[in-house]
Amino acid sequence: MARLRLTPFDALIVVDMQKDFSSGGSLPVKGAEEIVPVINSYVSLFREKGLPIFATRDWHPENHVSFKDNGGIWPRHCVQWSRGAEFIDGLELPPDTFIINKGDKPELEAYSGFQGTLLDSLLRERGVKRLFVCGVATDYCVKNTALGGLNLGYQVFVFSDAVRGVSPETTERAEEELLERGALFIEKEELL
Repeated sequence: MARLRLTPFDALIVVDMQKDFSSGGSLPVKGAEEIVPVINSYVSLFREKGLPIFATRDWHPENHVSFKDNGGIWPRHCVQWSRGAEFIDGLELPPDTFIINKGDKPELEAYSGFQGTLLDSLLRERGVKRLFVCGVATDYCVKNTALGGLNLGYQVFVFSDAVRGVSPETTERAEEELLERGALFIEKEELL
């Protein structure tokens, strides 16, 4: 088993753990609630070590391009200030978590936490070199956030026990693409 020690150059990115992506939401990801305790354990670990924690969220205006009503492919989800845009029940984000809003312009679809946000600048200001990614959905926003990090020169780790995808086929393709691009999949017991 690989062993990995967290360093002062690491950051945790929790991707889109919002009510609309949980059961009962407008765009549920199967198993999203199951990973909340696992994500909380990673949040706790990073907090104990004084490492920065970032949480991305879809923050769509009513007229967002991704919505079916507006010609997109998705049902309305994570509309700004709506209940569905809130973080999922039980997610324990500390008060100093950096909240990254994405997809907050009507014309801009944003699967990556880096697209149209300050995420890269905030990470670089803190000297971050390695990203540890978890959340939903593996085949969409987790994948694109991880690819965005790789494209920007970060080393990227995906916590395989703390992600869930929309479908098995697209999740498998996403994992293959991430592995081919240099991301590593790890679980908690591999951390020192």
